[in-house]
Parts: sequence; structure tokens; C-alpha cells
Amino acid sequence: MIRSPETPLPQDLSNGYEEVAEAFMAARSSSGRAVVAGWAASLPRGASVIDLGAGSGEPMTAALIEAGLTVSAIDAAPSLVKAFQRRFPGVEIACEAAEESAFFGRTFEAALAVGLVFLLSEARQRALMENVASALNAGGRFLFSAPHQVCAWDDVLTGQRSRSLGTEAYADILAACGLHIVATHEDEGGTHYFEAEKSAD
Repeated sequence: MIRSPETPLPQDLSNGYEEVAEAFMAARSSSGRAVVAGWAASLPRGASVIDLGAGSGEPMTAALIEAGLTVSAIDAAPSLVKAFQRRFPGVEIACEAAEESAFFGRTFEAALAVGLVFLLSEARQRALMENVASALNAGGRFLFSAPHQVCAWDDVLTGQRSRSLGTEAYADILAACGLHIVATHEDEGGTHYFEAEKSAD
């Protein structure tokens, strides 16, 4: 069942972002938009893509739409989902945790997760990647942001612990799900991105 933003989550699956939603939207910059726009442009026009941890939709969902893609979105913070709906009333969005989502009961040609993966525990990161892999068509593409090194830090806005498992671990997790890393990117703010592809078999 798709959860509406009016239905309270039984626990905070937004990793603290519901509480700081207004501050997050005020502070969100356009950093990384060029990387996402370039990746989006490499996809076939009209391709279906799911934006995970979409927030209010700015700037990443907007870049996907401008590239002519067919976009769906997931975010676990009700306030951010409501802001997204105001900004993009024609784009479907579910208020739920991406690592637990049924992704609208269908598969996609691509998935995007900017600023999400490292907010999760190691177990939830693995669950997210398994979930994404199951929701991608053969040959599907997955772009996500995370530091290339193994590290941990406290999120500036929420104070909650963030963690990167590092390139080797991400490559192993993706490989176990039938995906492989095909490229990496870095944006103007120094954020690292992994680009993966699902086997076409």
C-alpha cells in the first residue's frame, strides 16, 4: 500500500529529515545537478526512472523531468513529500522508506538516489540496493551518491550518524544484486557518485 504524506510513519524512517524539513529545503543547493543532468541525458528519452529520497524535488527531480524522463519518486519525510506534490503535482510520489518500498508495484529503467544511501545503517544500505536491483529492468541504470572511502560522520542538519561503506563494499554489494559499477563522478562540491548497471541477462 502506498502511504500518503498525511499518514504518520510508525517510526522516523526519514532519518531525521522530517524534523528538519524546512531547514533542509532552505539549505538545499544546486550542487550535483550537472552530474544528474548528464546521467539523465544518457538515458533514452521517456525512460522510466525512480527518484529515491527525492525530498522536495529540487534540484534532482527537476533535472530528470527536464531530460524528458518519466519520473516517479519516493521519500520518507511527509513534509518533503507535501512540498514535492506542490512543486510537481503531476509526478507520482509515495511517502515511505526506499529500502522498504514496493516501488509502485512495477519496474523501472533507471533509479537515482542522491543524498540517501549514506544516511542508512549498513544493513539498510544493503536492503536498499537489493530493493533497487529488484525494481530495475535488465540493463537498468542506478546512480547514487556516497563517499568513495570508508568513513562515518554526523549529519550537519540532523546530527544523526552517516556512513559510507566505501567503493569496494559497494561494488561487492551491487555485484551480489546483479549490478556492476560502470563509472564514477564527482560534482563541484566534491560529492562522489557511483553509476551502476544491471546485467542484461
